[in-house]
Amino acid sequence: MPDLPVVLFAIAAVIGVTMAVRHFGGKETPLSVGLLHGAFAATGLVLLILAVMRAPEAGLGGVSLGLLVVAALGGFVLLARQLRKQPWPNGLILLHGGLAAAGFVVLLVWVYGS
Repeated sequence: MPDLPVVLFAIAAVIGVTMAVRHFGGKETPLSVGLLHGAFAATGLVLLILAVMRAPEAGLGGVSLGLLVVAALGGFVLLARQLRKQPWPNGLILLHGGLAAAGFVVLLVWVYGS
């Protein structure tokens, strides 16, 4: 089952990088793209929670989950700012993406590492 969260987070990552590139290029990201990014990430997060709960030991799965939950909190802040038509802080975008990337790498090691 951890394979599906990997796929969902990979898709969310591609959309997220696209959003960040648009933002830093001075272009606005449509709300629908942000919602799609969040939907893939949230679904991956729920499935990761289930996988970690079923694992004999949380280990790296738990570390990945923790990082991705904190990244999700940053994503909620970014979504709230977008809904209020407030600009996205560059630092928060970098923090959100960095935590998500770190969580994804740890997830890959947990799922596919030896």
